[in-house]
Amino acid sequence: MKISEILAKRRLTLSFEVFPPKEDSGLDSVMSCTDELARHGPDFVSVTYGAGGGTSSNTVKIASHLLDSGVTPIAHLTCLSSTKGEVHRIVDELKGRGIVNVLALRGDRPKDPAFVPPGDYRYASDLVADVKSRGDFCVGGACYPEGHPESGSKDADLDNLRRKVDAGCDFLTTQMFFDNNMLYSFLYRAQAKGITVPVLAGIMPVSNGSQLKRMVALSNAYLPPKFLALVDRFGDKPEAMKQAGIAYATEQIIDLVANGVRGIHIYAMNKSDVVSRIVGNVSEILAEAR
Repeated sequence: MKISEILAKRRLTLSFEVFPPKEDSGLDSVMSCTDELARHGPDFVSVTYGAGGGTSSNTVKIASHLLDSGVTPIAHLTCLSSTKGEVHRIVDELKGRGIVNVLALRGDRPKDPAFVPPGDYRYASDLVADVKSRGDFCVGGACYPEGHPESGSKDADLDNLRRKVDAGCDFLTTQMFFDNNMLYSFLYRAQAKGITVPVLAGIMPVSNGSQLKRMVALSNAYLPPKFLALVDRFGDKPEAMKQAGIAYATEQIIDLVANGVRGIHIYAMNKSDVVSRIVGNVSEILAEAR
C-alpha cells in the first residue's frame, strides 16, 4: 500500500526506521529486528540506504522481507553519488518486487575531498521527479525542523523544501529534533510557504551518549538544557542513559500526539527493545489518536 493512502485514512501514523548491515553476515539480525518491530503494528517501516549505494542490495532485501511479512516498507534512495543508470536500476528492481514507496534523499557528501559527484543529480528534488517518472510510486522526502546545515538560512531551506514538494513529494519526515517547539515553529513556517503535505515527526531515542555528537552534526539539532542534563548525568552509564533516553522520547511523543502531529516516526537504530519500551509507554495514547 502507498503511504499516501495510509495517511489519508489515519489521523496519526506510527512508523519505524532500520538500517541495513554493511556486511551480508549481519542481514539475519536486521531481519529479526524488523520481525520484532512488526509486532507493534506500524503503518510502515523505512529502510535506509548507504552512502553511494553501498548497502543498496540489502535495502531491497529488507524491504522485500517486510512486504512479505505484511508490513508496508519504504526504501530509501540517495542520489548525490549515483548516476541515473544506477538509480533507474534500483527503482526498477523495487517496482518489480512490488515496493511502491521510496524516500528520495540527496545523501551526505563523501568525506573524501577528491570526490567528484557524477552530476546527474544535484538535489533531492531532481531525484523525486525522476522516481515519479519511473512508475506509480509514493515518494517521501526529508526535512530539517531547524534548517539543513548547508542551507545558509531557514528561509532558503524552506524554499528548497518547497521545490522538493512541487517536484512530487507526497509527505515529509523530519530529521531528529529534541525540542518540540522547534518542530511546531517549523510547521508554521512551512505552511506559510505553501507546504501542505503531511509532515511526520522523526524521534531519535538517545540510548548512547557517545553517538550524540555525530547525530547532532548531521541534523543541526538544538539540544535543550533538560536534554543536555540527562546526557551529562548518564551519558557514560549505558543502562541509565538508555532508560533516560526512552523516558525523554516518550515525553516528546506524548506532547506531539497531544498537539496533533500527523505521524510519529521512530529511528529504531536496529534496537527493537528500545522501540518496544517506548511504544509500551504510549500504547493507549497511540491507539486513541490513530
